[in-house]
Amino acid sequence: MTDIADPGSLGFSADGLEGFIVRRGDAVRAYRDSCPHTGAPLAWSPDGFLDVDGGLIQCALHGALFLIDTGECVHGPCVGACLQPIAVKLIHGAVWLAGPHCDGDEI
Repeated sequence: MTDIADPGSLGFSADGLEGFIVRRGDAVRAYRDSCPHTGAPLAWSPDGFLDVDGGLIQCALHGALFLIDTGECVHGPCVGACLQPIAVKLIHGAVWLAGPHCDGDEI
């Protein structure tokens, strides 16, 4: 987890799943890298999923803003829609995929 800035984000690809992790303090969340408005990838630069203040996830295509904790859009053309979460767990400081699409790969 120390590979991810605080706050910060990191994109990943595992078993055909494109996603990203967001870290804030000791908490991490993961989401599919797909805007609910258009399906476009969210990053505005490699691993750049957060706004300039690091407080919200931002879509590079149209500037939609999403809450880190829930993935809910709070500004932009898809207000009320949510990013698709990916289950992750922390084990000894490492982030592991924990969802039904994954078999426990470390990311």
